[in-house]
Amino acid sequence: MRPGATLEVMQEQSSRLNSAFGQVIRDARAKAGWTQEQLAHRASLHRTYVGDLENGRKSPTLAVVDALATALGVKAHELIRAAEERVS
Repeated sequence: MRPGATLEVMQEQSSRLNSAFGQVIRDARAKAGWTQEQLAHRASLHRTYVGDLENGRKSPTLAVVDALATALGVKAHELIRAAEERVS
């Protein structure tokens, strides 16, 4: 987010990034051939939380990003980078 951005602009950017991150997780999960429940189990998360992330309704903590990346067999920065690229 750019310096001096208004709260409204920052919230919009955050919302777009959450949606993009959710799409990245959904695509990676589908590529693995897993259900939300299977990914949640592998990442030690609740299935509904994974659904909320995939739908952009929740913002993951760094610990959650790391857990998802580990479960998916990728690095956390790869998930974040993919989400940033979708927003750009």
